[in-house]
Amino acid sequence: MGTAAYIQDSEFDALLADETLVVVDCTANWCGPCRKIAPLIDQLAEEYDGRAKVVKLDLDQNKVTAKKYSIRSIPAVMVFKDGELVENLVGVAPYETFTSAVEKYL
Repeated sequence: MGTAAYIQDSEFDALLADETLVVVDCTANWCGPCRKIAPLIDQLAEEYDGRAKVVKLDLDQNKVTAKKYSIRSIPAVMVFKDGELVENLVGVAPYETFTSAVEKYL
């Protein structure tokens, strides 16, 4: 895999239904802090390939999901377990913060 793929609003519910553990990086092209964590999210996708689905969601193009989960600040990394939001990490954080959030629900 290597990098986290971008998904669209239309794919969101199906993804949550299909996967046990999903990590969603809510991002935007113009967001500096989002660009800072982008390589960390890609690393997460690679490290947890086969155990967790790691994806990116561009909020400029996918406002339905942003509204549904009340995302007001980005970067926002949401962790879903069995279709339920179990963790929401907002802002720039070290890689360990993301891995510990994933490990907690594996």
